[in-house]
Amino acid sequence: MPINASHRRAANLTTAAILFRGLGDVRRLAIVRLLAEGEARVTDLSTELGLAQSTTSGHLACLRECGLVEARPEGRQTFYSLAHPELLDLFAAAEGLLGRTGHKVALCPTYGRGKR
Repeated sequence: MPINASHRRAANLTTAAILFRGLGDVRRLAIVRLLAEGEARVTDLSTELGLAQSTTSGHLACLRECGLVEARPEGRQTFYSLAHPELLDLFAAAEGLLGRTGHKVALCPTYGRGKR
């Protein structure tokens, strides 16, 4: 195998890890779920999730920096939406996988509920 192909694969895995880290917060996942229903403002998301607007804005900034969420200014308001509907396919695949392994994932000693 050529070294360049090996480096490309490693770079792709690194990028994938960064993507999953960007999605690796329950509040960001909740924001993505709500945006799957349609665009929303920070105030709408904050109210729905019971979060401070500054917290919601911070999570939206992370999702925007990852290229997962887009912002559309309208007057003094900004509306957020999913940048890529394929993200919903990723969620569906994750739900299917969790349906088969969920209890093991939840009990994972490193990342699950039983973490130290």
